[in-house]
Amino acid sequence: MAVGATAAKLHLSSAAAAARRPSMLHLVAVAALCSLSYLLGIWHHGGFSASPAGGGAGAAVSIATAVSCASPTPTLSSSPSSPLDFAAHHTAEGLEEEEAAPRQRAYDACPAKYSEYTPCEDVERSLKFSRDRLVYRERHCPASDAERLRCLVPAPKGYRNPFAWPASRDVAWFANVPHKELTVEKAVQNWIRVDGDKFRFPGGGTMFPRGAGAYIDDIGKIIPLHDGSIRTALDTGCGVASWGAYLLSRNILAMSFAPRDSHEAQVQFALERGVPAMIGVLASNRLTYPARSFDMAHCSRCLIPWQLYDGLYLIEIDRVLRPGGYWILSGPPINWKKHYKGWARTTEDLNEEQQAIEAVAKGLCWKKVKEVGDIAIWQKPTNHIHCKTMHKVIKSPRFCSSQNPDAAWYNKMEACITPLPEVSDIKEVAGGELKKWPERLTAVPPRIASGSIEGVTEEMFVEDTELWKKRVGHYKSVISQFGQKGRYRNLLDMNAKFGGFAAALVRDPVWVMNMVPTVGNSTTLGVIYERGLIGSYQDWCEGMSTYPRTYDLIHANSVFTLYNGRCEMENILLEMDRILRPEGTVIIRDDVDLLVKIKSIADGMRWNSQIVDHEDGPLVREKLLLVVKTYWTLGDNEQ
Repeated sequence: MAVGATAAKLHLSSAAAAARRPSMLHLVAVAALCSLSYLLGIWHHGGFSASPAGGGAGAAVSIATAVSCASPTPTLSSSPSSPLDFAAHHTAEGLEEEEAAPRQRAYDACPAKYSEYTPCEDVERSLKFSRDRLVYRERHCPASDAERLRCLVPAPKGYRNPFAWPASRDVAWFANVPHKELTVEKAVQNWIRVDGDKFRFPGGGTMFPRGAGAYIDDIGKIIPLHDGSIRTALDTGCGVASWGAYLLSRNILAMSFAPRDSHEAQVQFALERGVPAMIGVLASNRLTYPARSFDMAHCSRCLIPWQLYDGLYLIEIDRVLRPGGYWILSGPPINWKKHYKGWARTTEDLNEEQQAIEAVAKGLCWKKVKEVGDIAIWQKPTNHIHCKTMHKVIKSPRFCSSQNPDAAWYNKMEACITPLPEVSDIKEVAGGELKKWPERLTAVPPRIASGSIEGVTEEMFVEDTELWKKRVGHYKSVISQFGQKGRYRNLLDMNAKFGGFAAALVRDPVWVMNMVPTVGNSTTLGVIYERGLIGSYQDWCEGMSTYPRTYDLIHANSVFTLYNGRCEMENILLEMDRILRPEGTVIIRDDVDLLVKIKSIADGMRWNSQIVDHEDGPLVREKLLLVVKTYWTLGDNEQ
């Protein structure tokens, strides 16, 4: 009995052990599955497909990835289900569309009529404003959220990636800007013509029938265009910006602008060519640039009435011209004795107009350098010592007294001369003499060297320049296409500060529009111009004065921190989508908590996005959200 009982106990013990054994194996299996799920999640969301093999960015892990072992089915964040693709597919080589699985979208495509929607230059809204002095063509943004579009502005059917620079200067796809108005209206002036499925830009202009290159050469015989002393230019009423396009080969960067008017898509054509441009007009508000920005300004039959309103428009050009800068005028009334019949105007009328312009220029203390053929050029004085003496006798126009010369965001123009900074000697350049290009790019700008920007030192500027060299190098390591010639052309920096991002890219075949938000330290835009770069003021709670699909790459450094609590994050993201080309790239640099919120919106905008680590590693709270906008056009609702 004792032996039997013992055997029975052993049997029961063995049975219990056997019963327990599957339970322990089950636990081990669950743990293994959880670990495997976690590792798979890291592998799926880590790294960056566009990074070079062996690059440090390949190990970056999306901090938005979340795997839960507590739930029956592990859940991942709404990151794209395939690696991000920064390559261009819809180019000149073909238009084969890739099949993609349908996904739930938070934002629908806007109706077709909004394909070229510019919220602050909307034609229907503009008609509510006065036509006096073209006020209706100025910026008039949606007054309330009810007016804002909550949809994605579509590209036209057949949209293709633009030709790579420099080919884009001379050719563009017709499908991208389907407007023939200019080809008809300006046919004899050689601006633009249709060639099958393309537009051709011969480089002609109303006042340069031999082409923009020959016209610029004529200007270069009068003023020094080739020694680096002239770097930034302003082209008023730019047409399709051929003047600016041909200046680029001479290392001169032009800001071209024209209103959105009956000549459809002037600025849009310029941007499609890869040439800097914005929608703008001289009406009642100041141009959105600080004082002393441009080395020269230009008008080639731009139809601006320079002599009217007490010379107000020429006075505004004086404000934005740097000391010693040049103003170039061709077209009416210059050389009127030759052209008056073609202009269908009387000799008396044209002579009176020229004399009135000459009088305004004299009142501004400008010196007429030369008038040769169709071109007349004036030069602004390098300081106002003599000018102030002269104005003790000549009272008009007066010197402004209390205005901020750099304030230019909905600030009204005044018929008074913006005084230059004081100097102690007649030979001194007011505000400080600029280095010649390219030295001026990295030299400490005079506005910083003089201490005129509060809280900014020379050391801070030098450190910022080096910092952005490092950061741009990191961008190129995680986005291999960033370093590929021809992949990007038009770049936008939404919060440019000193222009360090643009300066780090100066050797690449790109240009950068440097925007300085009006809610931050907007005094730095003058520094950007002193470096030989271009940009504008901007409030990102409003739309930008540009057409849809303007930029190949948008850089947003701390933009959402800056606007946190000021306006809806959604509004800024939808505006970024509007001005970004299909298959364009966005780099958002910000605090990790904000990036997670941004990503939750971006994933419903037909964007593929991924959060990766800061260039200094995973322990830094600031991260990067890298985005690729998917390719889709009107009618592609299934994508």
